[in-house]
Amino acid sequence: MKRSVVSQKLWKSLQPLLSSPARSRRGGRPRLDDRAAMNGILFVLTTGISWEDLPQELGFVSGMTCWRRLRDWQARGLWDRLHLALLTQLRQCDQIDWSRASIDGASVASPGGQETGPNPTDRGKLGSKRHIIVDRRGIPLALSITGANRHDSMVFAPLVDAIPAVPGLPGRPRRRPDKLHADKGYDFRRCREHLARRGIQARIARRGVENREKLGRHRRVVERTHAWLAGFGKLRIRFEDRVHGSGVNAGRW
Repeated sequence: MKRSVVSQKLWKSLQPLLSSPARSRRGGRPRLDDRAAMNGILFVLTTGISWEDLPQELGFVSGMTCWRRLRDWQARGLWDRLHLALLTQLRQCDQIDWSRASIDGASVASPGGQETGPNPTDRGKLGSKRHIIVDRRGIPLALSITGANRHDSMVFAPLVDAIPAVPGLPGRPRRRPDKLHADKGYDFRRCREHLARRGIQARIARRGVENREKLGRHRRVVERTHAWLAGFGKLRIRFEDRVHGSGVNAGRW
C-alpha cells in the first residue's frame, strides 16, 4: 500500500483478532483486503474527511467499503477485542499504572444521530459527550458516548464497571485502580458509595471546599487524553449518525 497506517508488524498482532465471515459456497466477488480496509478506516478517522472522499490512489479500498467494514467489525465486537488486546500487552510490560485513575467528560459537537442531545454550554445546539477513564499515564481504560445534556455523574457507575479485566501478569486479571480522581461534577454520595463497594479509594473534589489549583494537578492527565482524541478529525466533530466503537451504551473503546 502506498500509505500504510498499520505496519506489517502491527498487522500481525491485529489480524488474529478479526472474525471474518466464512466464504459463501456460491462464489461471488472475493472479499477485499482487511488490512487495506483497516488502513482506510484509520486514515479517515485521522484526517476527518468524508468516507466518499477517501483517495483511491492511496491504495486503500473504497471509502464506503471501509465504512461497511467498520460497521460490521463493530457488530462483531472487534474494537472491544482490540482494546483488551492492547491493554493486555501493556500490562504484560507493566505499563498500566493502576495506582491512580482519572475520570472526566468532554463535549463534542454533533449535527445529530445516536447519543446526541442539547448542549447546555452552546446555546442548546446538538452535541455529544465523551466520558473516559484513564490510568495514571493517560491510557484509556473505558469510554462512553452520551448526549451532551447527560450529566457526568449519571455515567459514573456504569463507566467504572466498564473497565475490562486485564490479564497479562501472574495472578488474577485486574480491573480496579487503587484510587479514582474526579472533579466536582461527580461530588455525589452515590458516586463515592459505588467506589467504596468496589474497594476503590475516592478522590472526588468537594464543591465549595477544594480549589481549582489542587483539583487540576490530577485532571491534566485525563484532559490530555481528551485532547489526543480530539486530534483525530473524525472524532473532533461527530458527523456519524451511529455510535461506532466503544462505550457503556455501545460497547467499549
